[in-house]
Amino acid sequence: MVNHINQLLVQAQAASDAADWSLLTQYLQQLMLKLDSTHPELDKNREYVLELALSILEMGDFQQRWDITKVLRQLGKIAIPALIDILEDEDAEEDLRWYAVRTLGEFQYPEAIVSLVDVLKTSESQELKAMAASALGQIGTTAITALTELLAEGETRLLAVRSLAFIHTQETITPLLSVAQDAQAAVRSATLEAISSFHDQCVLPFLLTGLDDVAATVRRAAVQGLGFRPDLSTELDLVTRLQPRLYDLNLDVCCAAAIALSRMGTDEAAKYLFQVLISPHTPLKLQLEIIRALVWVETLSGLAYLQQAFYQTTSEILWQEMITVLGQVQKPDLMTPAAEILLNVLQSQHLVTVTNPFGAKIKSAIALGLGQLGNHQAVEPLILLLADTNQIVRLHAIAALKKLDAELAYQQLQQLAHNSTLAPDLQTGLAIALAEW
Repeated sequence: MVNHINQLLVQAQAASDAADWSLLTQYLQQLMLKLDSTHPELDKNREYVLELALSILEMGDFQQRWDITKVLRQLGKIAIPALIDILEDEDAEEDLRWYAVRTLGEFQYPEAIVSLVDVLKTSESQELKAMAASALGQIGTTAITALTELLAEGETRLLAVRSLAFIHTQETITPLLSVAQDAQAAVRSATLEAISSFHDQCVLPFLLTGLDDVAATVRRAAVQGLGFRPDLSTELDLVTRLQPRLYDLNLDVCCAAAIALSRMGTDEAAKYLFQVLISPHTPLKLQLEIIRALVWVETLSGLAYLQQAFYQTTSEILWQEMITVLGQVQKPDLMTPAAEILLNVLQSQHLVTVTNPFGAKIKSAIALGLGQLGNHQAVEPLILLLADTNQIVRLHAIAALKKLDAELAYQQLQQLAHNSTLAPDLQTGLAIALAEW
């Protein structure tokens, strides 16, 4: 094995002399596969291998640098001082320092943690700070003590919170809660985002308080956090608590509230969503979010409210969105009711008032939805839709028929094709459909 190792080292040096960084990377990777960290031959040549690896890190392209970080990690603690030197060299290329930060995040050593914390404290590069925060999070629980100390300083508090969020262990809850009511809104919102993923009773009061925070970003974080706790919907009366945020002065908070309420999965939540949907003062963005939420709530009442709203609005954009989401229903016991709503819309006179191109888009969406929902009652209405003069509507109707039951649809198409009393448009549509089969 020693001879093979020496041969690889000679080949690696030749590749280095030729500045063939890809080949050098391959030799170093092979070398690390042959040896473990305790092999005497590796110990003897460790500094030399490190020197070659650092040359790739300094001179290589993106992929070569990415690959060589694995070798640096395998070299272990010996690589840390060199990486810190790169990191502290303010004249070094920004990308090179970025890789140094990223690689330091692979080591569970105090020296690496201290250097990354120092980046958070002193660096003027936001990109380096963000990578350092991510790297500290990657190091994990070993870094918690260092990060907790950074919470005491206003300039590093936000990045420390974000780093603790990356670590995501129970041990981070206490330090995070210590800044949950910080004077900086960005710190408060980042803290709520971080603690929201913990199903721990001690975080709930902070999320509930955040619903009424003066900063919209904090209210939004609180709404989103509580939206992930439908298990506490009854205990904390979350539907009642979240409902006022549908009327928040900030539209993003309103949209977050619609999503959060949908996750509660109750008829009461669907009722509140419907009330905002049909209000003439509701912005279009929120209306579209609520339409989706009424499907996500996954109740019969949610579908019924969508059907009711369809006939109460004159917005073709909203009509199209309602049709689209009804066709995307996936809960088995709601698929048939959703299909029945689409069929009722298709067979009603409501679409007569719809102008092109919206009329064609809505009919196409109905056809696609009926195909997805798998209700065989839709076969005949879809065949009648072939009479539409819009080519896209016809093609979508054909696609839906094939998806529903290709054999049954083909049989009915053949039977109807021999009926000379049919309207000319339907005869044309039947011919097109049969040709597509």
